[in-house]
Amino acid sequence: MTSLRSWFPIPKGSHFSLHNIPFGIISTSSSPTPHCAVAIGAHALDLEAFAANNGFSGLSTIQPHQSVFSSSSLNAFAALGRPIHSVVRKYIQSVFSVDTPYASVLKDNDSLQKEALIPLKDVTTHLPMRIGDYTDFYAGLNHAFNVGVLFRGAANALQPNYKHLPVGYHGRASSVVVSGTPIRRPSGQILEKPGAQAPIFSACRKLDIELELGCFVCKSNKMGEPIPIGEAENSLFGVVLMNDWSARDIQAWEYVPLGPFNAKNFGTTISAWVVLAEALEPYLARSAVENDVELLPYLREKREENVYDIKLQVDLKTKSDNKTTISRTTARNLLFSFPQMLAHHSITGCPMQVGDLLGSGTISGVEPSERGSLLEQNENGKATIKLEGGEERKFLEDGDEITITGVCGEDEEALVGFGECVGAIEPALQFDF
Repeated sequence: MTSLRSWFPIPKGSHFSLHNIPFGIISTSSSPTPHCAVAIGAHALDLEAFAANNGFSGLSTIQPHQSVFSSSSLNAFAALGRPIHSVVRKYIQSVFSVDTPYASVLKDNDSLQKEALIPLKDVTTHLPMRIGDYTDFYAGLNHAFNVGVLFRGAANALQPNYKHLPVGYHGRASSVVVSGTPIRRPSGQILEKPGAQAPIFSACRKLDIELELGCFVCKSNKMGEPIPIGEAENSLFGVVLMNDWSARDIQAWEYVPLGPFNAKNFGTTISAWVVLAEALEPYLARSAVENDVELLPYLREKREENVYDIKLQVDLKTKSDNKTTISRTTARNLLFSFPQMLAHHSITGCPMQVGDLLGSGTISGVEPSERGSLLEQNENGKATIKLEGGEERKFLEDGDEITITGVCGEDEEALVGFGECVGAIEPALQFDF
């Protein structure tokens, strides 16, 4: 891939190269109402200010819709559809191109540069979408197998349905938060000791992470009308990093027979910048895990390259500021793609809405260093995870901070990345009962 060159300085190694142009919601001290922006290098381009100052003068297609950039979420922009997303992204790329045909728009417009180009360190990011519904899938085959081995043994690790459909459950949209939001340790019913017959009430003692991707829906369907697999891609807006925080001891007691509930509803963190599906298209690849069953027709995609080659990393920083990389893996370890998840979700006629969030499920590789949850790494508390500075962990302690990063590509001047997905653990509430 030939690197795109910009007249605007973009730091080498930036996740937000000219090849990317991810969208998000920001506010600043001078413009405190949240509104739309894109990330470019170490700066945000304020799209509300850009549009108000004729920044889109060279793109007639978007001019009737410029009010979307004053919205406090990306929903209105997302609802315009994939063709509009594409032309807006390409136009912004051309505005920043070293040989831009629109030099008067920004390159030679010092006043607009000062107003609309803001250092990322000076902006506050917000949840990028207004999320109506959130569904978390379980498409990471290695994770599903590893966890299955822990609780059922290798022979029965995967349930009979696992390779036939993207397993999922409905999560809690109201507790999805943007990167940087603290996560309070939850409390609930747990079994204090193995074999206990009755629970106690306690702060969670097995607080965990789950390394995931999230994907946003940008097109609704009518109730009773499924989204065909061949059209599902056009209903997907873009992708974020996701940490599905999990309370394993609460989950172990509550999940029979209906699955996770309070163990998952206290917090899910996503990264602030939505990387458009179009920006990720060059990084579509075949899954690294094999599905040896024949899928039913409604889940069959025409192309084999249907998951993203995103390099993922998880870092844990303790209260003493010791930072350890605890996992490196790739999004190619997903068994099902986001179009397959959407096609399955809607096959019953379930109406999807703009802003709905689909979680991929925990992404783990084959090797221990590639596991996307502490549960897998510590074998459900049997092993200890060694950290820098001589510290150890089984599960998360108060003050621990988790940072997930993800990036596509090798050329440091053409990376397509997500920035960071960060959350730190605060102590549990104290109850007087």
